[in-house]
Amino acid sequence: MTTKTCKERINGELKDRISDLRQLWEAYCNPDTATSTEDGNIIGGDMDGAHVYEYGLCFDHVAPEGRKRGYFRYQLSCGGPSDEFRIYAEGSGYEWHVDRIEYVFMDWFDGAKRTLSGANYDLIEDIFLNLFAETGTAQERFAAAQE
Repeated sequence: MTTKTCKERINGELKDRISDLRQLWEAYCNPDTATSTEDGNIIGGDMDGAHVYEYGLCFDHVAPEGRKRGYFRYQLSCGGPSDEFRIYAEGSGYEWHVDRIEYVFMDWFDGAKRTLSGANYDLIEDIFLNLFAETGTAQERFAAAQE
């Protein structure tokens, strides 16, 4: 059996994650739609009962530690395979400017990443700014990483 590399799998994995997040985010932003409950939970389909707050495993800030700069990590899964969005943003408090977002897919001793653009970039930026930055979570995680 031949196992595909992360580079061969990343586009499909990214497409699936974006699809899930788009559905969850639309339900969160428009709770009065026919496919979501009043509190933004999804009704029907593969995401039945899901909420955007419950989708990821972790949101934190990874300090630079030898890299040019740190980034916010929206970790979606861990182990083998694992995946995450890396959000490169500058700012403080509730005001952040995002200048790059990467999707990283990793499996045992292998990994690949894609820099987001267009509608995919816009979706993750919107989630970052309106779910994590606006609530103060981004500032809290950034400050914790500096300690």
